[in-house]
Amino acid sequence: MADEQPWRIPPNVQDLAAGVQEPPSRYLVRDQDRPAMAAATMPEPVPIVDFSRLSAPSDAHGAADEAAKLRSALQNWGLFLAIGHGIETGLLAEMMKVTREFFNLPLEEKQKHSNLVNGKEFRLEGYGGDMVLADDQVLDWCDRLCLVVEPESRIVHALWPTQPPSFRGVLREYTVKCRELAGRVLDNMGKLLGLPEGYFVGTMGEEGATTYAKLNYYPRCPRPDRVLGLKPHADGSLITVVAVDDAVGGLQVQGAGAWYDVPIVPGALLVNLGDATEIMSNGFFKSPVHRVVTNPERERVSLAMFYTPDLEKEMEPAPELLDEERPRRYGKVKTKDYVPRLLEAYARGTQAIDTMKI
Repeated sequence: MADEQPWRIPPNVQDLAAGVQEPPSRYLVRDQDRPAMAAATMPEPVPIVDFSRLSAPSDAHGAADEAAKLRSALQNWGLFLAIGHGIETGLLAEMMKVTREFFNLPLEEKQKHSNLVNGKEFRLEGYGGDMVLADDQVLDWCDRLCLVVEPESRIVHALWPTQPPSFRGVLREYTVKCRELAGRVLDNMGKLLGLPEGYFVGTMGEEGATTYAKLNYYPRCPRPDRVLGLKPHADGSLITVVAVDDAVGGLQVQGAGAWYDVPIVPGALLVNLGDATEIMSNGFFKSPVHRVVTNPERERVSLAMFYTPDLEKEMEPAPELLDEERPRRYGKVKTKDYVPRLLEAYARGTQAIDTMKI
């Protein structure tokens, strides 16, 4: 298939951006999907949740305030900005530094970790661009490096870069710290819903539960009015924890038919819910549709950590959240069967969660 239709292997966008004045047609979004040059004004700011106060036993009033902000954020936006998250500023800066350093390596070095097997068969892990599933699929103005970081038994060490030299050590340390934050978020989500202790955490505590790290590089783009860094989509994860560029914005979230800029808060981590949580919470929490717009003057990087349920787990609404007044709103599906739906929906510009609604 790849030999017959070579366009199914997208080019390296970073190198493409350095040599073209006009993006190829495969990157141009439909007229109705063009990003506005100015995003809508948010009706209320994206909540900032201080996790150091949320878990402080000596500050019950402060903890209650933060819990209320968290609840409002997850119900209304499906995302929030986390501060007091326990990841040292130096480690966060170093993680972003090695991310930039990797993408600034020569293309030959980066392609040692390609997401193409034998130059044509696509896999989720590795360095490269979009998985192209449709003839009319609009491509993202973005290069990625996707790696399994947990559990250890699923890590493909050959795909982990050895350049820059500190990359592996920094990513491992960041993975440990980020997992601690993810556990705290999931624990608090369960409490907000009145679910048994460890309800959400338990879904990712088994050997089959996988954490993916996706490092993203968005080059400067000559047509930010026609090209998106990342198409509108919702994540399939339980939660996603994102380290965002402190200097260059671009992430937008959809709400009430409009697109809103997610603000930059230095040192904060963005946490957004995924489809797995929307299904398991029976729609009480929402999986937000989001996208990344391009910038004509500056490049941008980010690092997203996706926390997914066990592949064999059947995702369905928690029984504790169902009654006559709250009927089941979603069907049941195994995680491994939902992934193909997610990839197909992304390629088509639709939302996989819609296939689950009753």
